Amino acid sequence: MANASKYLELADQLADEIRREYEPGDRFPTVMELAKAHSVAPNTVSRAVQVLKERGLLSGKAGGTTRVRVQPMLQVRQNTRYQSEKDVVLQPEEVRRSAGVAELDSGVSVTHMHENVVQLDVLPAPPDVAEALGLEAGALVLRRIGTRRHKRGAGVGRSVSYMPHDLASRNADLFDLDREPWPGGSLHQLHTVGVEVDRIEDRVTASMPTDAEMEEQDIPPGVPVLRVRKISYSVTGSAVEVTDIPLPADRVELRYNTQLERW
Repeated sequence: MANASKYLELADQLADEIRREYEPGDRFPTVMELAKAHSVAPNTVSRAVQVLKERGLLSGKAGGTTRVRVQPMLQVRQNTRYQSEKDVVLQPEEVRRSAGVAELDSGVSVTHMHENVVQLDVLPAPPDVAEALGLEAGALVLRRIGTRRHKRGAGVGRSVSYMPHDLASRNADLFDLDREPWPGGSLHQLHTVGVEVDRIEDRVTASMPTDAEMEEQDIPPGVPVLRVRKISYSVTGSAVEVTDIPLPADRVELRYNTQLERW
């Protein structure tokens, strides 16, 4: 086993080198290269590199290429955002295009994102989604998977939404990828099929990420994921959309403002 003080000392030394000599996204030397350069055992280097991954300075799977981590962008997610989204639903398209979810969460325009990809498909609703939407087992939904990457080499942000197929079918444009990114987001999409959203419920849980999430979203070891299930309800009380949003805890702040009725 590597000497505890030695691998921690090496980790601190490598952290200084990263800050002085490397740019985000740069390839980091291999364990053997570092062991030779610093005259230490490979096991000492491996443990030091693991510490730096836990600190969020390096990223990469064990046995693969290690890179200097592209730091994630802080997101501030507030419940007041939903009213802001609804306020632009009836505005002209040029207004809706300049007031999207990306701007609300991070202050960065979609046009400045390195990557913004949307996938659309139709499939039977997963059982938990069917239950949340009040659908029969096997009922079809339009699934929308959105992934965004703010810089080259950064982890992606992801959301997966489900809308009842019968509802979405009222507007063929909702199935057209050429319409993406949709100006005004989901609240405007629902407006085009005759739905006014009355309230939105966020159900927040937490768990450790899957291996796939750790790699795709560049989540450091030991960092949990806050899982937001957003359920939108129409003015008639029906659930009209379910969205699942995994938020790594190292890059998000949840803010809830509760206005209390005065006496």
